[in-house]
Amino acid sequence: MKRRIAGALAIGLGLLSVGFLYAAFAPQPQVAQAQQDTALIAKGEQLYNNTCITCHGANLQGVQDRGPSLIGVGDAAVYFQVSSGRMPMARQEAQAARKHPLPIFDPETQEGRANLEALGAFVQANGGGPVTPAATGEALRGDDPGRGGVLYRLNCASCHNFTGVGGALSSGKYAPALEPASEEQIYTAMQTGPQNMPRFSDQQLTPQEKQDIIAYIKSVNHANDPGGYSLLGLGPTAEGVFIFAVVMSGLVGFAIWLGAKS
Repeated sequence: MKRRIAGALAIGLGLLSVGFLYAAFAPQPQVAQAQQDTALIAKGEQLYNNTCITCHGANLQGVQDRGPSLIGVGDAAVYFQVSSGRMPMARQEAQAARKHPLPIFDPETQEGRANLEALGAFVQANGGGPVTPAATGEALRGDDPGRGGVLYRLNCASCHNFTGVGGALSSGKYAPALEPASEEQIYTAMQTGPQNMPRFSDQQLTPQEKQDIIAYIKSVNHANDPGGYSLLGLGPTAEGVFIFAVVMSGLVGFAIWLGAKS
């Protein structure tokens, strides 16, 4: 009986210890983290009611023929869409175009960054979803742009072109140029998959791989052209067409010269 009691006490003590350790070290859910700062969420709700509620509804459920639901898009989608000026949209189009953001959401100003954080916290607290990375700016550039280039060519180049200059898609949509996008905007775009872009979870591309892709994009955006004319930065397709045109023009000219000589 003593052994049984001792065993039961040992099991109970072990379970209590595991419970305490889990409560102390387990990460809190993203929604719970956002709910901790009620003042920030209240400010975000006011901003949402002033700028977003008409199209996205009082409960983030969306409004038919005006705007989609924001449930599950997270703080990351809010940052990407609003900081890049894509939201609010002036009118319904095939794709939201990049433009200068509203002054109150300009990420280049302290007020704009604070308002973006508050609006994102409100959407995060009520809808959940991916959150913006803790790092900002150049801190989001990885250490291996070479690996980032390989990952970019596998996952991004088919739409954004080899050097990030963008390209046309179907149904009036397009892959935008990546040069104007900040590191945070590129990262949050990979997290949320705006427009025709696929969403890359951390299982598909780890945070470090995302950062390496950003490092590659920023390196080619500011690369020199030691070979001369950049051919608009369109990559090997443009180079191949240019070489073909030059060679064919030379062959045609040579054939004309031979005909004239004979």
